[in-house]
Amino acid sequence: MMTSVTDLGSILGVWAHPDDEAFLSGGIMAAARDAGQAVAVVTATLGEHGTPDPVAFPPHELTEVRRHELDRSLATLGVHTHRMLGYRDGGCAAVAPEHGASRIMQAIDEFEPDTVLTFGPDGYTGHPDHRAVSGWVTDAVLATNSHARVLHATAEHDFLSRFHDIHDRFNVFFAGKPSVNRITDMAIHAEWGGSVLDRKVLALAAQRSQTGSLIAELGWARFREWVATESFVVPALELARSA
Repeated sequence: MMTSVTDLGSILGVWAHPDDEAFLSGGIMAAARDAGQAVAVVTATLGEHGTPDPVAFPPHELTEVRRHELDRSLATLGVHTHRMLGYRDGGCAAVAPEHGASRIMQAIDEFEPDTVLTFGPDGYTGHPDHRAVSGWVTDAVLATNSHARVLHATAEHDFLSRFHDIHDRFNVFFAGKPSVNRITDMAIHAEWGGSVLDRKVLALAAQRSQTGSLIAELGWARFREWVATESFVVPALELARSA
């Protein structure tokens, strides 16, 4: 860790779909809960269109599946404070920015976090929902004058290089690759192992509708290696606020 987990204080994760939180910050959340820190998660949509087979998994059925999967996943990490915003999967970019920001403002007022973890403007994978959520968080933090420090998910060249076969095979970055930063420029760069990574892997496995085929095809060892890294950078928003 470039920044220790305890330095993050209370954490609010703001994400677009179930499994975003576990993939990008599952280790951080597990370690924070082990240290006795408060952790809350806000999810904009239930990811009801997150399937290549909408006939077998129509949205109204997948909604309930993913809701229960997310509950189990967060419980595995020790996170029991969660809010759903109820937006339509794939529709966040069509939401009025001020409306989305107002929902995040409510969460910030309720949880009073020290740190907010979310996507950068690139959305990490380029997904329009991810990018919209990033904008809502920025607007909300500025509007509330919150003391919370915002950190954006990022990647570094070695990670993208080591796992390019997975990213290409499963079209992970179909809408665009994440911003790339040097490790020395990151606020957080963690290569998790041990019990923290065990819990992160189990939390992701709990979201079986999204990860089941990945784990089956990659095998547990390769999947575990792939999800061990978590990286966050200080965004321009924070640099401007501290100037």
